[in-house]
Amino acid sequence: MKTPRLLAIFFLLSCFTIGASHAAEHHSGHGTSSGGGGAGENGCLKPQLTKFLPANLATVAPGSAFSFWAFNVEKPEQIKVTVKTVPVEVTTEDKDSFFLVKGNLPAELVNTTARINIKVNAKIPRCNGENGWLVKISEQ
Repeated sequence: MKTPRLLAIFFLLSCFTIGASHAAEHHSGHGTSSGGGGAGENGCLKPQLTKFLPANLATVAPGSAFSFWAFNVEKPEQIKVTVKTVPVEVTTEDKDSFFLVKGNLPAELVNTTARINIKVNAKIPRCNGENGWLVKISEQ
């Protein structure tokens, strides 16, 4: 009667020991310095594009200024902005945890609705980001 109980206890202990050693082996090296997970060499944080100004669907004059915040972007050169497929030159201000990006709508776009489209090209293609918003451009 004691033998089956002892076998059951040894079996359970061996299961815990094997499971613990497998977990330790599998998860070793996942710190931020090794690049094994999170935002390291093999992982990434997708860019976050927020605080769009003017607001979505706002009516603005041709050539009006716009701005947005870009988080999780390494270099400002990674940010590309187009308005109705027209490339737009932007300026960036490094605010420590994000970039403040500013630009102007193309002056030739009048009496139309246009999407301000933002693309962030990262080193790893699966880490790229894209976002944007619509504005109504008046006649003047």
